[in-house]
Amino acid sequence: MYRNKGIIMQKFRKKQVVIEAAQWKGNNIMHIQGFMISNPPIYMSDLSNADEIIGIETLEGRMVANIGDWIIKGVQGEFYPCKPDIFEETYESVK
Repeated sequence: MYRNKGIIMQKFRKKQVVIEAAQWKGNNIMHIQGFMISNPPIYMSDLSNADEIIGIETLEGRMVANIGDWIIKGVQGEFYPCKPDIFEETYESVK
C-alpha cells in the first residue's frame, strides 16, 4: 500500500487465467460459429471498407470483430473481441 495525495492505493496483479480464443480471418465463419456455439456471432459486412466483420453480443452490448481480431471466451463463458496487438501482449500459448 502507498499514499497518493492522501488516498491509500493498493497494487494488484492480474490472476493467471487460461482462456480459449479463435482468430477471425474473414473466411472461417463456420469455425467461429462452432467456437461460439452458445452465443453465435452475427455475420455483417462493413460497407465503408468492404471488410467482413462479425457482431458479438457481449456483457457490455454488441461489439464488432474485424478480420484479424481474436474472439475470446471469458471465464464465465462470455465472448468478446480483442485486437491482435493487445492479444499478443496479453496472452501466450499454453500446451
